[in-house]
Amino acid sequence: MTVKAIVFDAYGTLYDIQSVAAITERAFPGYGDLITQIWRIKQLEYTWLRTLMRRYEDFSVVTRNSLSYTLRILGLNYDESLFEQIMDKYVHLDLYPDARATLQSLKKHKLAILSNGSSEMLTTLVRNTGLDSVLDATISIDTTRIFKPSPEAYSLIEPRLNVSRAEVLFVSSNPWDAIGAKAAGLKVAWIERVTLQAMAQACSRADLVAPVTMFKALRMQMDELDLAPDYTINGLSGLNQIA
Repeated sequence: MTVKAIVFDAYGTLYDIQSVAAITERAFPGYGDLITQIWRIKQLEYTWLRTLMRRYEDFSVVTRNSLSYTLRILGLNYDESLFEQIMDKYVHLDLYPDARATLQSLKKHKLAILSNGSSEMLTTLVRNTGLDSVLDATISIDTTRIFKPSPEAYSLIEPRLNVSRAEVLFVSSNPWDAIGAKAAGLKVAWIERVTLQAMAQACSRADLVAPVTMFKALRMQMDELDLAPDYTINGLSGLNQIA
């Protein structure tokens, strides 16, 4: 069946979450990259834990809590003003270089975001980066109060865009999100931004405990869960070859 809608994850797919390092490094010289890696890992972990415990809080709360955890365990002192400056970067994240042009080239389809982000966070981020003029919808899991990769989260796509599941292509660079969407019955394109070859090269050097290497090993390689995406591409622009 023809693809009528292309739905994107936001954080890590359209938006470069590691762009927060620009402010964390200024705030804590020498710790910027380490902060971003731990922060993201705990942020994801907290969404999964809260879903399993049935103790939902929206993504802004999850993001604040995971940043608090990160700064505490690193022993970094901060005041409320500095904390808010770091948090503010989450509504001013950098787009990946190929994001805007790719979305413009795909306008014959319905285009949307489906994200764990809260409605307020997503609306502000999309407006600040000018994607509000390109996207047909920005969908938050707020209404289900269950985070991705729960099937309930992906079920929000069809009624919002008025399409069938078979007419949707879901796009994510997050392996857990890609296989979550696949488990929910969607056609999936996974953006493999870090190849296995690049991962092997990084691990062949004497930097196995480097934050970036650890993060890539934990979060940027496809998981062993007996599911696979329909397509694997190296960047957003690769969608022009399949959609």
